[in-house]
Amino acid sequence: MPPLTIYYDGSCPLCRREIAFYKSNPDAAQLVWHDVSVNFQANDDASLGDGLNCQRAMAYFHVRDAAGQLFEGGAAFARLWLELRGWRLAGRVFSVRPLSWAINLGYKMFLPIRPTVQKYLIKWDARHS
Repeated sequence: MPPLTIYYDGSCPLCRREIAFYKSNPDAAQLVWHDVSVNFQANDDASLGDGLNCQRAMAYFHVRDAAGQLFEGGAAFARLWLELRGWRLAGRVFSVRPLSWAINLGYKMFLPIRPTVQKYLIKWDARHS
């Protein structure tokens, strides 16, 4: 079983860029990368596993560890970073309180502006294609 499954929104240009960045890490090959936008289009909650459905997976970043524990938002980023070379220290730092609370707060503050950032990325991509 892989150490981690990463659930991301492949229909989001911002998410695709970020995931591509993480996938370029030498340790990323051992992880499972799951584009939940495919599940969302097919209305398939079942293959996401316990505690996760398409709507939730599209709204928040999630990872699931080998033991089946599901992490959401900032905690999911911290858990992912623990698996990636060059990011492990950040993963350790943001896995403990009060910094785990801080990263979750930062993530929740970013979510409302995410659609605006996505729009600008789509426009930028269209101009530079």
